[in-house]
Amino acid sequence: MSVEIAGLTRRFGAGRPALHGVELLVRGGEFVALLGPSGSGKTTLLRVLAGLDVPDAGQVRIDGRDVAGVPARARGIGFVFQSYALFRHMTVFENVAFGLRVRPRGARPREAEIAARVRRLLELVQVPELERRYPEQISGGQRQRVALARALAIEPRLLLLDEPFGALDAQVRKDLRIWLRGLHDRLGITTLFVTHDQDEAMAVADRIAILREGRVAQFDEPAALFDRPADAFVAGFLGEANRLPCRVAGGLAHFAPLPLAPVPAAVADGPALAFVRPAALVATPGGEGVVRGARHDGRVLHLSVQLGDTLLEATPAPGWEGPRRDDRCGLRIASALVFPADAAD
Repeated sequence: MSVEIAGLTRRFGAGRPALHGVELLVRGGEFVALLGPSGSGKTTLLRVLAGLDVPDAGQVRIDGRDVAGVPARARGIGFVFQSYALFRHMTVFENVAFGLRVRPRGARPREAEIAARVRRLLELVQVPELERRYPEQISGGQRQRVALARALAIEPRLLLLDEPFGALDAQVRKDLRIWLRGLHDRLGITTLFVTHDQDEAMAVADRIAILREGRVAQFDEPAALFDRPADAFVAGFLGEANRLPCRVAGGLAHFAPLPLAPVPAAVADGPALAFVRPAALVATPGGEGVVRGARHDGRVLHLSVQLGDTLLEATPAPGWEGPRRDDRCGLRIASALVFPADAAD
């Protein structure tokens, strides 16, 4: 099921629009993450797609059909809220069955079919033993799986997830996002997933839409966003980066007064801002910098290096074993993303 969003705008009061001319095309069967800072419009966009909110302008087409005026329950969309929104007075079984039981009589499955479908779904999300329990009797991760089962009970071809793992601890989040991606692949449905966690988005999504102030700043595959950001906002928002003011002249970015060699920059001459990933800022023994700290992320050693009045994140050069606090070091920029200063606001 494809999703096409054209010129979508939503205002709340007289302030800046929550959504402002959003354009997005999601292919059928794709797993797309919506990523951005708080207030960027992620949840509003999801609610408009679900039919829980109405846009002021623009169009939403689901599988080629304009859904303006189509109520939420008639869109055939599964929606999982951040709070899970399970009914506390219902067992797990009844929560999952709810969407089937409230259908009009002519479209409602028979009771035996409802029971069979609920139990298949509880098997699918790997909690079949919980059907008689109530939400307060199960863990947060289990409630998340039950909420997904309830969303899937109506057999949606489009699944919308609003920060579904926000209340869970890091390890449970990691396990569930891997499981969710596998579930998506097995079912072949289209999934839109709101998250504030960049690692989560990079790990599970086919493509990521980065939102800023109600607009889509860039929509691309994770590697392309990281390596070829469309603007300074995306470069600074996604991943870690050192931000270095510079001046471009003759195709080179110069970093004076910092003792860093110029690097190529494909922007017009003038003030600019360079984003240098820690892996692209190479520290070598001896020089004008001073190591102020070190941390290991499980894969790479990161150094905090003071260069003049500036504190930078760098990676030791191959062969430099065990750099320590207060070691002197030099810094070399292997690559940088450079944008004109007036485009970096």
